[in-house]
Amino acid sequence: MATQDEHFAKSEDASAKEAALQRLNDNLARVDALTQRMMAALAKRSPGNAALSAPDPEMFTKAAGAYWTEMVQHPARLFEQQATFWTKSVQHFMEAQQALATGKLAAPEDHTPDDARFSNPMWKSHPWFNFIKQQYMFNAEAIRKVVDEAEGLDATERKRLTFFGQQIIDMMAPTNFLGTNPDALERAVQTDGESLVQGLENLVSDIEANNGELVVRLADSEAFKVGENVGASDGQVVYRNRMFELIQYAPQTKEVREIPLIIFPPWINKFYILDLKAQNSFIKWVTEQGITLFVASWVNPDASYADVGIEDYIEEGYLAAIREVKAITSQKKVNTIGYCIGGTTLSMALSLMKTQKDRSVNSATLFTALTDFGDQGEFTPFLQNDFVDGIEAEVANTGVLRSHIMARTFSYLRSNDLIYRPAIRSYMMGETPPAFDLLFWNGDGTNLPGKMAVQYLRQLCQRNELVTDGIELCGERLHISDVTVPIFAVTCETDHIAAWKSSYRGVQKMGAKERTFIVSQSGHIAGIVNPPSKKKYGHYTNKNLSLDPDAWMDEAAFHEGSWWPRWVEWLHGKSGDMIPAREPGSPTHPPLMPAPGSYVSAPLPQ
Repeated sequence: MATQDEHFAKSEDASAKEAALQRLNDNLARVDALTQRMMAALAKRSPGNAALSAPDPEMFTKAAGAYWTEMVQHPARLFEQQATFWTKSVQHFMEAQQALATGKLAAPEDHTPDDARFSNPMWKSHPWFNFIKQQYMFNAEAIRKVVDEAEGLDATERKRLTFFGQQIIDMMAPTNFLGTNPDALERAVQTDGESLVQGLENLVSDIEANNGELVVRLADSEAFKVGENVGASDGQVVYRNRMFELIQYAPQTKEVREIPLIIFPPWINKFYILDLKAQNSFIKWVTEQGITLFVASWVNPDASYADVGIEDYIEEGYLAAIREVKAITSQKKVNTIGYCIGGTTLSMALSLMKTQKDRSVNSATLFTALTDFGDQGEFTPFLQNDFVDGIEAEVANTGVLRSHIMARTFSYLRSNDLIYRPAIRSYMMGETPPAFDLLFWNGDGTNLPGKMAVQYLRQLCQRNELVTDGIELCGERLHISDVTVPIFAVTCETDHIAAWKSSYRGVQKMGAKERTFIVSQSGHIAGIVNPPSKKKYGHYTNKNLSLDPDAWMDEAAFHEGSWWPRWVEWLHGKSGDMIPAREPGSPTHPPLMPAPGSYVSAPLPQ
């Protein structure tokens, strides 16, 4: 006969089950409401440009033709590929069946390579999840092998097919689907479905924030505010035109060098990548080295900027900034930095100034800047005519290349890190994106003027005009050989946006007698935002720029720590004598508003 305690325990257990069932029902009701919100958000999406979502079908037609030719000419090789794939698949199925026949819930032996996506122990121990994982690995291996061994494709076609084949492999990973993701399923059970509801909330919020487009949010947007905990260095906007705001930063030393420094960031992103937290702010660190620092904060263009081209950035951006800084500081010369496309355009501005006998620039520092586009690198899939034609049609319709299109392109170069893993955490696990300043900046996108975007893709990326016949801009033919000021070029060893070897080839073609070339460890951002205090990434130097890139690296000296101190020592030698520190502005340029100004915080134009 049951005791009173047993009755109580059963009653308590029943109550708990009833409460869990009620939570589950409540969550299902919330799902219905969120679904309605999602449908409303998706309805705001502008019709997509198919040319920007997939390559020209001709690419796959060529690949299929190459495969057919291979099958006719070398049938044994293809039969061997298929037989290997079939054998592995069937053998694994039999092993899984044998493991289950023992009556134990255990997976067969697993010799597939380690992969961070499959870190949950169930991928190895649970027969169902292990079977799915191993079959996925076999399929991925088979796809890669077919692409690698396909004949009759030129180098560009093969690179594109490899890229898009890998996109299919990454997209079809079992971790990307709720029913085959043990982490997401465990979380759903633990939270009575709350994680799935919160994940749907995150999904709907991301779609609503991007007018019907799905752009995975990488960082907690509520954790940062530009001007407060990022982009917060002390300074004033001292000049503004339709292209940029000129920020002069407050001095951090009693004396400064005579010759000021202007930073031209890329306008494909916001300038505050160089002014995140105080501990890793390049802008703050430069002012602490006794340098009067100015930064161009570019406007985020709307459709009214459709006809703005590279020449407008040069004349109303670079030349205007140099003119105004000279007037504010009463100096005849300035030093300059150009980051990424900001460095590419700085090189063109320097070429123009050479033809006009304008000696206002005393030196130029280039951060991860391409000037020789002969090797398109990882961007090859997106720089062929089918995609560029699509972009040309897009900007003809909208006036700008919208930020989410560029963000999507960059993300697919690192799809597991920048799309699938964040989407899994946010949409399946229901987690809030991390409070990470770099990822917050990465999601703070900008548009590009339509004309400028097409010029960049056609004249530079595709035709490589700056280092071949010259690019016609501002009434002149600009050539890389006309860059003759002292150059300090910083590149990054694992940079997938501006490969250091390509940057090196561009620096080799410059006409400057004094050229310093650095390769920092890490990538496009971390290799540049590398403060000495972190003691994190080292750098390579080699004065012999006559070598090919591989030989240069073989003979390079490695140095522990950041390149920043090496660079500022070089810059001090180009910056004149010490004078009393300058406060932002001048009688002719009164401060307009505190840094970071209005352009960097303006809502994204649609």
